[in-house]
Amino acid sequence: MFKKVIAIMTASVLAASILVGCGGSTGASSSAPAEQKTEEAAPAEAAEPAAAEAAAATDGDLATKKVGVCIYQFSDNFMTLFRTELEKYLIEKGFAKENITIVDGANDQATQSGQIDSFIADGVDVLIINLVNSSSASTVTDKVVGANIPLVYINREPAADEQQRWADNNWNVCYVGCDARQSGTYQGEIIGDLGLDAVDFNKNGKIDYIMIKGDPENVDAQYRTEFSIKALTDAGFEVNKLDEQVGMWDQVKGAELVANSLSQYGNDIEVVFCNNDAMALGALQSIQSAGRKVGTDIYLVGVDALTEVVEYVISGDITGTVFNDHFAQSHNAADAAINYITGAGNEHNIQCDYKKVTKDNAQEILDSLK
Repeated sequence: MFKKVIAIMTASVLAASILVGCGGSTGASSSAPAEQKTEEAAPAEAAEPAAAEAAAATDGDLATKKVGVCIYQFSDNFMTLFRTELEKYLIEKGFAKENITIVDGANDQATQSGQIDSFIADGVDVLIINLVNSSSASTVTDKVVGANIPLVYINREPAADEQQRWADNNWNVCYVGCDARQSGTYQGEIIGDLGLDAVDFNKNGKIDYIMIKGDPENVDAQYRTEFSIKALTDAGFEVNKLDEQVGMWDQVKGAELVANSLSQYGNDIEVVFCNNDAMALGALQSIQSAGRKVGTDIYLVGVDALTEVVEYVISGDITGTVFNDHFAQSHNAADAAINYITGAGNEHNIQCDYKKVTKDNAQEILDSLK
């Protein structure tokens, strides 16, 4: 089943780069809220000389190493934040900018597969891959492992049986990301915390909602869709799904689908769930065009905590979102890559936590993003 594990950085190799985990923690299952995590720091006087020595040695080695990074689609808002931070952090850790190559899969698996072939032919020292199609993981894994190149999957999680193969064969392959079930749960809790009286505008005793999904093949879309509603039913709310459509993570598509739903179901729609913030931004456009007002006669939630969305949470134009910590995830991915290069190795599944974003803490989250 799904494993919750944590990357533990080996002090003799990476004493200078203590892993930055989500919610202030480097280790813990994402099933527990980030605010409950604690972390022990090593005594500074003992660690600093060794850390400086290890960092110098590691940085010298990394400067000559080549990193190939495959992103499923550059136009994705969240992955833009992710890849920008990833490159920045890799350079900070000692990689030469000219040895970091990041390519756009243009949301086409055939294109991405060709890019992976090119990286293998070029003899990169490690690959970091954000799959276009999660179902392609086994094929990609076999190809990369066959070339004896360490592999770090990011953001789009391969299936549990695929991850079990990595462990069974002791391959240098891992996944770095957050548990999408947690993000969906947090979306549902944001709505549930408002209370039925506040949400049930039509007074039918139910929460009437529409769901705008990402790529249906993507586990994040599946879990966010399922667990956002499960959080409500587990809390005792009766729900009524009016519509469920696939927006493929796209803002324009999100706007189109929500406009259609609003035209069909009108004031019966009380909540709009979006699997990501890009689609939530599109949904907001359509809600406003329909003369509806978030917080007054409808609610809207997303996932990612894009800067623009967090600003809308502060202003009240979006009910809430869930912080998908691109800082921690990109740093974890880079650290995992370094571990493979230096021979330290990794656990096969490296997780961190999401964080609910509402009006109460949105300014704090916004400040961290700038």
